[in-house]
Amino acid sequence: MTRARATFTVQIDNDRVKVTQWRFAPGAETGWHRHAMDYVVVPTTTGTLLLETPQGEFESPLQAGVSYMRPTGVEHNVVNANAHEFVFVEIELK
Repeated sequence: MTRARATFTVQIDNDRVKVTQWRFAPGAETGWHRHAMDYVVVPTTTGTLLLETPQGEFESPLQAGVSYMRPTGVEHNVVNANAHEFVFVEIELK
């Protein structure tokens, strides 16, 4: 089964940060990727994301406005596990 792709809008990209808004329709995914920078995620929607990783699948419940940070090197595919659109802002630190 092929999933729809999440859409993104780069809001800022300069020598210090890259800020991207990600929008996921129900069931949409980012596709597999490895993060080349430390990053902060700021959810603007409350819900659950499915994280497909080399170590297995994990559900990640997120709350609007509650941020988290991850280091360089994280590898995963992010999938919207909700019946509604899910949105977050990703801030990559250069």
